[in-house]
Amino acid sequence: MTSLTKKKLAGKVAIITGGASGIGEATARLFADHGAGTIIIADIQDELGHQVATSIATPDCICTYVHCDVSDDDQVKSLVESTVQNHGKLDIMFSNAGILSKSDQTVLDFDFTQFDRLMAINVRGMVACVKEAARAMVDGRVRGSIICTASVAASQGTKRRTDYCMSKHAVLGLVRSASKQLGVHGIRVNCVSPNGVATPLTCGAHEKSVEEVEEIYEAKMVLKGVHLRAGHVADAVLFLASNESELITGHDLLVDGGFQP
Repeated sequence: MTSLTKKKLAGKVAIITGGASGIGEATARLFADHGAGTIIIADIQDELGHQVATSIATPDCICTYVHCDVSDDDQVKSLVESTVQNHGKLDIMFSNAGILSKSDQTVLDFDFTQFDRLMAINVRGMVACVKEAARAMVDGRVRGSIICTASVAASQGTKRRTDYCMSKHAVLGLVRSASKQLGVHGIRVNCVSPNGVATPLTCGAHEKSVEEVEEIYEAKMVLKGVHLRAGHVADAVLFLASNESELITGHDLLVDGGFQP
């Protein structure tokens, strides 16, 4: 994992959606290790979110939990506004909240009810987070960093989970467009695209153990002898959030071990 000899986010204020578990939780802990002054964990898993925030908080790092369903525009707006009101600014938005398809639907058996729910979170929610974070950064004259969670499915077709694949293509399009529009304000917009990670969400979708899910995804990786973990993705997010990536925007950073479909 990343060396902690340098505090890359000293004094930064960050929001992490989907921060109560998986990639979001790993990123929150890494941000705290690297000196972030304030971390807001936003999620709908209230009990878990409070536990994670409490375990991260230190005298040097304020870490609080806020209930936020990203599919509700008003909740996202309130999340960002309260962060700025309470902490003076917003430097980093990690728009990470998302869900998987509930079934391996194809075009021939497409379920529009399921599609609408998934798009409300994975796409509409992502747009709301980028929009509200960008507005706060522009108003506060902050040269901020916005990072979205996409997927290897954002750049290729899939044989199943059609709705999920579509949603991640939309995220990549959002990042590429937003980066061009917000560059004039000094705001960088990027995304991370992991291969499958054995998070609680992924294991639940597959109805398999962590070990079984890791074997499924490693089989499609060129790089052998290593399992993709949430911490690997968190390292990539830290890079994109920090000044080490000062000239990187509109980029899709693959964290996939050389994924081959």
